[in-house]
Amino acid sequence: MEPPKDNKPADAAGPKNQKPRPDKTKAPSPKNNVPDDPEAMFKVGFLADVYGLNATDKVVTRFPPEPNGFLHLGHSKAIAINFGFAQYHGGVCYLRYDDTSPAKEEEKYFTAIADMIQWLGFEPVKVTYSSDYFDRLYNLAEDLIKKDGAYVCHCSKSEVSLQRGGGKGTTARYACPHRDRPTEESLVEFRAMRDGKYAPKEATFRMKQDLESGNPQMWDLAAYRVIQPRKGDDGDDEQNLGIHHRTGDRWRIYPTYDFTHCLVDSFEGITHSLCTTEFELSRVSYNWLCDKLEVYRPMQREYGRLNLAGTVLSKRKIMDLISNGHVHDWDDPRLYTLIALKRRGIPPGAILSFVNGLGVSKATTTIDTKRFEQSVRQYLERTVPRLMVVPDPIPVVIENLPEDHLEMVEVPFSKDPEFGVHTVPFTATVYIDRSDFQETASKDFFRLAPGKSVGLLKVPYPITATSFEKDPTTGLVTSIRAHYDKPEEGATFKKPKAYIHWVADCPSLNSPIKASVRIYDPLFTVSNPDSHPDGFLSVVNPNSEHVFFHAMVEVGLQEIIRRAPWPNFKAEQKQTSDSDSAAAPPESVRFQGMRVGYFCLDRDSSDDRVVLNRIVTLKEDPKK
Repeated sequence: MEPPKDNKPADAAGPKNQKPRPDKTKAPSPKNNVPDDPEAMFKVGFLADVYGLNATDKVVTRFPPEPNGFLHLGHSKAIAINFGFAQYHGGVCYLRYDDTSPAKEEEKYFTAIADMIQWLGFEPVKVTYSSDYFDRLYNLAEDLIKKDGAYVCHCSKSEVSLQRGGGKGTTARYACPHRDRPTEESLVEFRAMRDGKYAPKEATFRMKQDLESGNPQMWDLAAYRVIQPRKGDDGDDEQNLGIHHRTGDRWRIYPTYDFTHCLVDSFEGITHSLCTTEFELSRVSYNWLCDKLEVYRPMQREYGRLNLAGTVLSKRKIMDLISNGHVHDWDDPRLYTLIALKRRGIPPGAILSFVNGLGVSKATTTIDTKRFEQSVRQYLERTVPRLMVVPDPIPVVIENLPEDHLEMVEVPFSKDPEFGVHTVPFTATVYIDRSDFQETASKDFFRLAPGKSVGLLKVPYPITATSFEKDPTTGLVTSIRAHYDKPEEGATFKKPKAYIHWVADCPSLNSPIKASVRIYDPLFTVSNPDSHPDGFLSVVNPNSEHVFFHAMVEVGLQEIIRRAPWPNFKAEQKQTSDSDSAAAPPESVRFQGMRVGYFCLDRDSSDDRVVLNRIVTLKEDPKK
């Protein structure tokens, strides 16, 4: 059937006027591997080719997740494509939960999926559920029987496999013995399935397709299966498998994806059913079912999925990581679930920029986590302010400054002057990072060492180390003595070879801000943990998380918290009022720790203690 001119359901709110058709002939101009044009992936390639509507037709898409797990980075591509494609063409997109497997579905997944879509900056025109249409789907199932398009099968799983060619096409296909039962008999049996006569696996409702086809999606797919055990059973572990989160125990049978998806697409007036290439063979069965039932048939088109190397994404494997204590939970910043990336401080704009930069085609894209981090690093470099953070501090006492010395030093928030400046105190005691001091001077070490000078960022003159003290038990340096190298009047100032970051000891100005800093390294020691012969758990990196409990941050952090997220507060946080005073979520408080990495606040922060997560390093670590 032809799609209607305006296939938007009456209750779906959408733009009153179609967006003018953009010029799709212009290719994006990449800069640092990130397209300048945030709509680049819709203008050229796959998504430009599949548009195919008249100028008067409204685009309607859907994002149809199964609510049985947390979304991961690979899902961000599907979200960006479905919501972004509709938005680009002035259309609308549904969030539709494919809730047809009640045993695997939990409320926390529904909530997390909706939260992640909103976090990425998209708003569905309406939230729907496959279960909204259970009655309508059931009626169409009976219609399919009456059209000689379905039957009830009582074969075992192994018998069905043999009918379909032995699972791998090793034997000749043949018909199920129940395939040609009379229509009325199949209707009676289907209603018996509905009414609880059969337990799981005792009866299956199958579509009567084309066993001669070379496409396995046409070999009499299952359309309904029994999930709720029959009445009267007790003491069975499966007793509650059919308790649905929305329909309760009303249904004992549930439709499969192959039956549900195309029909709900049709009900909702979807113009473009965009899915990954794993469903390419399913396009034939998708079209067959719509045509057999004589309902509107949307257009299904398939694009290559986004895979990620260097980590694991499967729900089962992540649960194994959690249960074995390798990560703390689903939102552990070392994972690549979207809730983990959010907590780690990855900006949603960086994820969308990353997906846009990859483009969309039929080819499956496998990206290493290092490439993703590089894209995030490029995004952060131009969008977040800078501060000085000292993860592992050592006090430096500048002996030739008076104890009450206080000098305010102006520090820019960025190379971009629009970010502004702030001032920090410089006193007779400052803290530097342990890695910036060496006990013995050497030619190839340009930071602080006995007899060597180093510049303190934005401080007028350098310092020279004169002595240091060590803890006799641990052997660690506990304090350093230094001299402030302010030249005598008329003397020539000699610029130091290196500058290091620092934080002053100034209690009157609440400096330093004490913090715990969490540094995250790759969770696995190999690039493909999924395929390791000893299993992915055998290559977990035991040192993937380092916590510096006594870190120090300069006082500019308070202003960054007040103004977060940068550069535009309203761009990342939906507000309930026009006021900019609402507190930003902690993960949106992001900044560059100069010479250290990019950081964000963690939700574990409190009024008494700041907790920071490192988002990414300043540059790619060659050791990774």
